[in-house]
Amino acid sequence: MIRTTPFHERLTELNDQQLYTHWSGYLSALRFSHAPKHEYFAVRNAVGIFDTSPLFKYRITGPEALDFLSGVVVRDLSVLRPGRAAYTLWCDDRGFVMEDGVVFMQSDNELLMTAARPLLSWLTSHEHGRRVVVEDVTDDYAMLAVQGLRSRDVLAGLVPEVTELPYFGQAEGKLASVPVTVSRTGFTGDLGFELMVAAADALTVLDAVLEAGAPHLMRPFGEEALMTLRIEAGLPLTGVEWHDSRTAWTDHDRVTPKELGQGWMLKGVRDGSRRFIGSEAIRRELVDGTSRWATTGIVVDWQAWNRLHRDNGELPTFDEQALGWEQWLRTEDDTQVGYVTSFCYSPVLQRHIGIARVRPELATAGTTLHMETTLHHSTHMVAVETTSMPFFNPARKTAK
Repeated sequence: MIRTTPFHERLTELNDQQLYTHWSGYLSALRFSHAPKHEYFAVRNAVGIFDTSPLFKYRITGPEALDFLSGVVVRDLSVLRPGRAAYTLWCDDRGFVMEDGVVFMQSDNELLMTAARPLLSWLTSHEHGRRVVVEDVTDDYAMLAVQGLRSRDVLAGLVPEVTELPYFGQAEGKLASVPVTVSRTGFTGDLGFELMVAAADALTVLDAVLEAGAPHLMRPFGEEALMTLRIEAGLPLTGVEWHDSRTAWTDHDRVTPKELGQGWMLKGVRDGSRRFIGSEAIRRELVDGTSRWATTGIVVDWQAWNRLHRDNGELPTFDEQALGWEQWLRTEDDTQVGYVTSFCYSPVLQRHIGIARVRPELATAGTTLHMETTLHHSTHMVAVETTSMPFFNPARKTAK
C-alpha cells in the first residue's frame, strides 16, 4: 500500500504537476511545477522546503546507548555531545557500506538515528545483551527540510533557537506553540535546517512555515531539484553512488567507506584503536592499500563539449537533470579506468559536473580523463578533469 506523509495533504495542494515517485512506501514529489530548475533556484537564491518524512527514524535509549551505537556505525561518536548531530555510514562484516544516516544525540542516554532503508532488525540483532532499547519511531514524526539562502530568516521568527544553532547542531523549541526539534542539517549543501515534529502536529507547523516563507519567495521542491543540489554539494546517494551491501548481487556493486570518498570517518581504524562492525576489514584495506576505487569530482571541458555538439550539427545541451545511468571514463589510450555515477549541468556553476569512481592513482585533482556521452545514437568521448568536492560550498552553509 502506498502511503502519504503527514505533510502531504497541504503540499499536494501546491503541486500543479501531481508527479510522484515512491520513497520507502510513501509518495514523494518529483517536482511541484513544470520547471524543477525554478525549485532549484529557490534554494540557491531564496528558500525551499522538502518533505523528508519517509526517512526511517530509530530511537536508541538506555545507559549503554552511545556505546552500542558507536560499535555499529563507522563514525566516531565518542566526541558527540547532547545537542549535536553527526552524519555516518554503517557497514557489514566485510567493510562494505550498507547505508547512511544522521545520528542526533538528544541526551547522554538517548539518541535518534535516521536511515533511508529499514534498519530495525539489523540494529536489534547487534544488541548482544547491552542495556539499550531500540525503537522504530518512523510513524511518530514528520520531518521537513527548510533549505537555502534565506532559511534562517524564515525560521528565526518561528523558532528563535535557529539563530544560535551551529552546523550539525540541534535544539528543542516550539513553533506555532508546537514542540519541535530543529537541526542545522540537510542534503542540499547549502545553509539549511530540518524540523522534526509529531505527526499529528505536522500541518500546524507546515502552515506556519509557509506563511513565514511567503515574503521570502519560499517554494516546495521535489526530488528532481534535490538531485541537482546534492550533486553540486558532492553528496553521495544510496542506490546511485553505492548499493546496500545486503542486497547487491556482487562486489562490483559494493563499496567501502574509503572507496566512497568517506575516508575522513575512519579515524582510529588503521591503528585498531576503534572498533565497529566491519572495522577489521577496513583496517586491512587501509594498511594493505587494497582500495579498488577512489571517488572524485569531475568537470567537463566546456570547450570540448561545445565543439563536439557543434561539429555534429547540434546546439550544446545544458540539462540540469541528473542522468539516470553511469558513463564510462577512459584514458587517452582508450583504457576504461572508472565510471561516472552522477552527472548534470550545474546552473550555479554553469559547468557540467559529476561524481565519479576512478582507479586510486588517477584521483589526483587535475587529472585529465575522457567521459563517454551519446550523440546521434552513437558514443563519443569528451575531456573531463578530476577535481575535489564539493563543487558548490558557500560559506553560509557552516558560518555562524
